[in-house]
Amino acid sequence: MSSVDATPPTGPTPQELKSALKAFRKRLKLTQLDDQSRLGYGPMTGGQQSSIVAITPPDQFPAAVWEELARQGKLKRAGSGMYALGQP
Repeated sequence: MSSVDATPPTGPTPQELKSALKAFRKRLKLTQLDDQSRLGYGPMTGGQQSSIVAITPPDQFPAAVWEELARQGKLKRAGSGMYALGQP
């Protein structure tokens, strides 16, 4: 019989949280730029800001990472599995 390590699982590491937040910001920015560049905004209209403020976080990180970032206030839950940037 093998012994099982009884230590509780630890939360995400600070480095993992930092890289997850960076990936989230990058995906949010790209999603907003994509929204702004869609057809319908004329070149002479002065542009329009994207209305996208929340996205589904990148799936290469586990849900525990996003929950921890939300707990720290760096992200806000927006419902339906979506998150928005928290207050700086």
